[in-house]
Amino acid sequence: MLTKFETKSARVKGLSFHSKRPWILASLHNGVIQLWDYRMCTLIDKFDEHDGPVRGIDFHKQQPLFVSGGDDYKIKVWNYKLRRCLFTLLGHLDYIRTTFFHHEYPWILSASDDQTIRIWNWQSRTCVCVLTGHNHYVMCAQFHPSEDLVVSASLDQTVRVWDISGLRKKNLSPGAVESDVRGISGVDLFGTTDAVVKYVLEGHDRGVNWATFHPTMALIVSGADDRQVKIWRMNDVKAWEVDTCRGHYNNVSCAAFHPRQELILSNSEDKSIRVWDMSKRTGVQTFRRDHDRFWVLGAHPNLNLFAAGHDSGMIVFKLERERPAYAVHGNALFYVKDRFLRQLDFHSSKDVAVMQLRSGSKFPVFSMSYNPAENAVLLCTRASNLENSTYDLYSIPKDSDSQNPDAPEGKRSSGLTAVWVARNRFAVLDRMHSILIKNLKNEITKKVQVPNCDEIFYAGTGNLLLRDADSITLFDVQQKRSLSSVKICKVKYVVWSGDMTHVALLSKHAIMICNRKLESLCSIHENIRVKSGAWDESGVFIYTTSNHIKYALISGDHGIIRTLDLPIYVTRVKGNSVYCLDRDCRPRVLTIDPTEFKFKLALVNRKYDEVLHMVRNAKLVGQSIIAYLQKKGYPEVALHFVKDEKTRFSLALECGNLEIALDAAKALDEKGCWEKLGELALLQGNHQIVEMCYQRTKNFDKLSFLYLITGNLEKLRKMMKIAEIRKDMSGHYQNALYLGDVGERVRILNNCGQKSLAYLTAATHGLDEEAETLRATFDPEKETVPEIDPEAQLLQPPPPVMPLDTNWPLLTVSKGYFEGNMAGRGKGGQLAVDQLAMESAGTGGWEEDTELLLDEDGFVDAADGFGEEATRSTEEGGGWDVEEDLDLPPELELAGSAGGTSDGFFVSPSRGSNPAQVWCNNSQLPVDHLVAGSFETAARLLHDQVGVTSFGPFKNLFLQSFARGRSVFQALPCLPAMYGYPQRNWKDAGLKSGLPAVGLKLADLIQRLQLCYQLTTSGKFEEAVERFRAILLSVPLLEVESKQEIAEAQQLITICREYIVGLSMETERKRLPKDTLEQQKRICEMAAYFTHCNLQPVHMILVLRTAVNLFFKLKNFKTAASFAGRLLELGPKPEVGQQTRKILAACEKTPTDAHQLNYDMHNPFDVCAATYRPIYRGKPVEKCPLSGACYSPEFKGQICRVTTVTEIGKDVIGLRISSLQFR
Repeated sequence: MLTKFETKSARVKGLSFHSKRPWILASLHNGVIQLWDYRMCTLIDKFDEHDGPVRGIDFHKQQPLFVSGGDDYKIKVWNYKLRRCLFTLLGHLDYIRTTFFHHEYPWILSASDDQTIRIWNWQSRTCVCVLTGHNHYVMCAQFHPSEDLVVSASLDQTVRVWDISGLRKKNLSPGAVESDVRGISGVDLFGTTDAVVKYVLEGHDRGVNWATFHPTMALIVSGADDRQVKIWRMNDVKAWEVDTCRGHYNNVSCAAFHPRQELILSNSEDKSIRVWDMSKRTGVQTFRRDHDRFWVLGAHPNLNLFAAGHDSGMIVFKLERERPAYAVHGNALFYVKDRFLRQLDFHSSKDVAVMQLRSGSKFPVFSMSYNPAENAVLLCTRASNLENSTYDLYSIPKDSDSQNPDAPEGKRSSGLTAVWVARNRFAVLDRMHSILIKNLKNEITKKVQVPNCDEIFYAGTGNLLLRDADSITLFDVQQKRSLSSVKICKVKYVVWSGDMTHVALLSKHAIMICNRKLESLCSIHENIRVKSGAWDESGVFIYTTSNHIKYALISGDHGIIRTLDLPIYVTRVKGNSVYCLDRDCRPRVLTIDPTEFKFKLALVNRKYDEVLHMVRNAKLVGQSIIAYLQKKGYPEVALHFVKDEKTRFSLALECGNLEIALDAAKALDEKGCWEKLGELALLQGNHQIVEMCYQRTKNFDKLSFLYLITGNLEKLRKMMKIAEIRKDMSGHYQNALYLGDVGERVRILNNCGQKSLAYLTAATHGLDEEAETLRATFDPEKETVPEIDPEAQLLQPPPPVMPLDTNWPLLTVSKGYFEGNMAGRGKGGQLAVDQLAMESAGTGGWEEDTELLLDEDGFVDAADGFGEEATRSTEEGGGWDVEEDLDLPPELELAGSAGGTSDGFFVSPSRGSNPAQVWCNNSQLPVDHLVAGSFETAARLLHDQVGVTSFGPFKNLFLQSFARGRSVFQALPCLPAMYGYPQRNWKDAGLKSGLPAVGLKLADLIQRLQLCYQLTTSGKFEEAVERFRAILLSVPLLEVESKQEIAEAQQLITICREYIVGLSMETERKRLPKDTLEQQKRICEMAAYFTHCNLQPVHMILVLRTAVNLFFKLKNFKTAASFAGRLLELGPKPEVGQQTRKILAACEKTPTDAHQLNYDMHNPFDVCAATYRPIYRGKPVEKCPLSGACYSPEFKGQICRVTTVTEIGKDVIGLRISSLQFR
């Protein structure tokens, strides 16, 4: 049993499949009717008008209707398109158990607990017949699928068959009177000939719950509370019991015939569904639920689908899978149909049976694997209990008669799956989930232990794909090892491309496309089930879901090609033909339109000539293509086949195409569009379009400012007059400020009651007459005359040197591929402005917009407002005051001609390469990548060259290097700063071979070393260690030019390492307690190890003095004497030398060591930088890849204590600080 869909709800009492759409109605015990799409697994609608349980439900075969009957005694007829109840039929006096439509006449049949069956005419909405005779609840009544019969089942333990031919004749004969048809006159007191009992079937010992006719044979099946399913046969004169199926152990709720096979399905309150073989009367399959009793069964009228309702919902299921087993090789398709292996030739469409398969398995063939070298097939059969699965190995006969093909003897063995892995070897996944390799005689040649695996798939010669719960693994059978793996849940099918370079992994709701190494290229999620797929010759994967044929590109783009009525299984895709098998194993060829995916493929592969050809010739339309082109960065292509103005406008904005944007904005004439167009035009310096946009949106402030910055004082004066007419004091004053018109400002201030400010303005600007006139208006008693500032400074806007009457010049650039090819077609893409300025006079063009005409918002007729100016503009046809014959500079002429009528619009010039990017391309030195700002690649280089894994301590060094990499200078005021990129090879760098100047020099680090020495001498060990480490970490960030400098840098690392290890050890020693003898011995050991660090003589003298004193106190005189000898060799100061000689003399009197220490001065050793214990020569040792510090083997993989950034024991290339090291 294959569950296709499952719902969770209240108890389901009734079910009905739609005959054409993938819908099912479920009526619930709580009064709700649900309409589900079982293919999409979604709830489409709910109908909730019944009170109490709804037990009867049925779709009409043709009309958009369904009928329901409930415990509220009501029968309701619904229209699912209108989503409402059309009418209610009343008449039954008790619960209604079932309701069914007649397949042909406008009748509804209902069975009720009032012991009657009624037939209703749903067109006249009346009851046309009442069938009485049962003497208990009638549990079920159904029409015969073709004859005038009704079968009913009742708790009176009988099944009755009724003849309703009288009713048909009466209601549909030409002489029937209207009132007879509509009325209930057919129901007489003394019975009627409308419907008569034909047979009463007695045989059940308890109440009968269900009875139904066979779709084509004269059979009836019934299920009852006696736990039995009975089969009855009938003829024209009698009906009799044929057989009984026993096996349920509780009441049988429902029983039904399989529409196309000799099977009966029944379900019961014993929580099981059982399938019975009609001929043998035996149980074939049983499906159980844990907690839910079953109440109803439904069979789809056309498809191999069933539904069952239970206590907590329903299930839609199949009895067996309908997917045909097939294999494709070259131009041949092999598939299994009706126990024959058939071969279809794709070229000639010749379809022949090549051999007969041996019978013996009751299960259909699950999968097939074909071997072209030996012309052999493996056919796998899955049993319901997986462990009983088998496979058959057949050698296909060379020349067999297609009418009567041979039945060669196959070799059958147990195994879940069998797949060819070589010319004469195949792999079998056995029931223990291990893999056996067998030869053509079906003999095991070897066993392969594999990781956990529950399915195997073909993966080319010698390889297999192994599936587990959440991944697929590529496994090499020869080497018995996994090559790679990819995470994907429960893969069902695997489809390889023809050249085996790509593979599609299909699971229930997902597709993943990978390359040969099983690296994921893209994954696609589907809401409905993925069924099959095949690769077409261009490398596009064509796949099917339950209701679509779709495509997927390896870039991840995917979409729908066409819809399907029924699922199909794709075998081959060639051109615009899809070869497939349907569920009846019939080969079919479907035609598809490959334009969309070919278009996308051409874009992805940058085959622009193909793209262009398609745009011109194909009917590519739809929002999805436009959105796709926008997303992929080709808005200019989309622009050429978009008609919708809004979309054109947004695409034109994206391309920066002002001309098309302007046309679209005019067509749309929305404020938002003008605002966006104004922004774009301003960015391109097209101030004439900006002016128009501000005029259309009546944005006076921005318009005034635009006139100010373009130096158009004449229009600025007009703006001032408009502000005055609009009584906009603030705007009026602002325009006067922009113009530097002091007299106007004085007048405005005076008019709005700001007398003091008016007086000050006049007085400070030397307008003495006005000032005096204003002064005279002050009332000396009440008002004070403001004082004039003697230091006042004149604020005057600078006069425009060159008013900007043309647009900002645009750079002439080469066209993009698409613009150049497309511009010749259609309108031509001229630079908008050149045309606008020259638009014809008269009513055309923009003249009504250019002169500011005011309406209720303040615009007035230009002639009223501006006298001569206005009349002149109307004479000339208005527009801008642009001279027709300007002497343009040659470069502007060039730009203008480039935008002629036949040319396209322009793409902005492609940005030059950043010097920083060039540096990265030219160098493998970490510091060059740092200076370029590419921290990620620098980090990768440091990791590969010196094993850096922890980058925290490098942060400041990275930022310092980056900061040194560029100089900054101010070009013009108000513009962002510009960067300079200093280069060390500036003399011969050119555009593509530059290398950055690196600020950090080896000499700087050597200088910093002196400071570290001073800190060491003064005993500030911790600070000294930090400084030494900073120098050590800076060395990989150097760039040097000679071999001598490379050697010096290596030496610098060694010095830093010796000091860091020694000083860290000394710091640790000083922290140790001195209470016990063992502790004192450890202190002496560490002091002795310190003397073996390679330090400067001045520091070694101090270290040896400490060691001499400690060993003398411990009475290890012999070792103390050796330290004293080494100290004297270094030539210390006289007083130190004198004291050391005394100690040496004392030691030589008793040249012995009182205590045994872990220190052998004669055996060379390294000190472990983590434990501070000796690692004697010959013992295993791990080193830091940068500093060379030594460690015991157990520290491999940890972070080095000396550098704090590198991984101990890592295998690396080595320090690289010069280009010499790469030659």
